[in-house]
Amino acid sequence: MTHPIPSLEALKTQAKALRQALLKLGQPTTHGQSLELLARQLGQRDWNTLHALAGNAPALPFAVGQRVTGRYLKQPFTAKIVALNHRADGQYYGLKLYFDEPVDVITFDSMSNLRTRVNVTVGPDGRTAQKTSDGVPHLVLDM
Repeated sequence: MTHPIPSLEALKTQAKALRQALLKLGQPTTHGQSLELLARQLGQRDWNTLHALAGNAPALPFAVGQRVTGRYLKQPFTAKIVALNHRADGQYYGLKLYFDEPVDVITFDSMSNLRTRVNVTVGPDGRTAQKTSDGVPHLVLDM
């Protein structure tokens, strides 16, 4: 199973943490050495190879495994992102969310319809383009 390469910013943060951890163990290293060590830990030949794989693209605003909160059909929720699809247009993200607690999507007291997972398409602002009849987005993530 392959994992996506983190952003350059995240990689540099990891290298800094590695350098600090090695210093605490009495193994001082330079910043360059920590970058090289990180690259090898991630299965790459060297830092230049890892840097090229990461590219200069900005980090995605969402990640698989990320915990999120927000409102779905006006109901508050906490959930985990279990799948992520960056749409071809580059402006939207397909998310599959598993709610921690089922969300009742019907507002009538005499009925209920509980959802434990949903597939939604959101913009980088964490909002769906689809809206309820009163103009509220179906899903709004707390960013």
